[in-house]
Amino acid sequence: MQQRTIGNRQVSAIGLGGMPMSIEGRPDEERSVAAVHAALDAGVTLIDTADAYHRDANEVGHNETLIARALKSYGPGADGVLVATKGGHLRPGDGSWTQDGRPEYLKEAVKASAKRLGVEAIGLYQFHRPDPKVPYADSVGAIRDLLDEGVIELAGISNASVAQIDEANAILGGRLASVQNQFSPRFRSSEGELGHCAKLGVAFLPWSPLGGIKSAPELGSRHAAFNEVAAELGVSVYQVTLAWELALAPVVVPIPGASRPESIRDSAGAAELALTEDQVARLSAA
Repeated sequence: MQQRTIGNRQVSAIGLGGMPMSIEGRPDEERSVAAVHAALDAGVTLIDTADAYHRDANEVGHNETLIARALKSYGPGADGVLVATKGGHLRPGDGSWTQDGRPEYLKEAVKASAKRLGVEAIGLYQFHRPDPKVPYADSVGAIRDLLDEGVIELAGISNASVAQIDEANAILGGRLASVQNQFSPRFRSSEGELGHCAKLGVAFLPWSPLGGIKSAPELGSRHAAFNEVAAELGVSVYQVTLAWELALAPVVVPIPGASRPESIRDSAGAAELALTEDQVARLSAA
């Protein structure tokens, strides 16, 4: 598996997003565990989760617990996996999403996440989404404190603008390791943030890199160029999409969500798929 860098860690160029394993429409846990094991078998060493990846109000951290279980049952081969989790985004249990960026809340959320993951220090912790009720500097300041105290090993932010990337990096003393924003052929409004991360050398982790759970099946029909290149290469349109994202900048590490072993196996293959400059240009222009 091709490797990329997040902070001081080398990880697989393709990660695994755990969200589909724990929200509405989720499969039984055994299939999700099998998907995590398939990812590890394919060389994936980055798994993305969050305390908000759950369905019901009384199961906060469902996905963190599930990921921890899957890694433990895999055995020693999972030791080098970087688990990235997030805090500051909440699900009350009615299908809605809310924010809580208060420093005191984030510091308690980190402790709860570490306990569910079964770790002394969280490998990568990301502030999930800005809270309009709390100054951004205060929220990121809490992440800085956690980094300074060794509660987390790497710090990141999610759903951030270019200005927020710079503000966070300054608050963290130049130690911003990652930015996790939505990016896909369907959603390109984070191109500016991707390019900015490339200039800074900060990892850019596209979430919903295939367009999201509901829209991914329509990727080929919505974006003809991706379908054409997939036919040229004899691979899935999903592999082409992830390979295109990897080709945009060396800091890009897509984290496609999956809950089926066959899905993550296909996605992992994108790390070894070589696109020509012409193909990348055609896809970028689509």
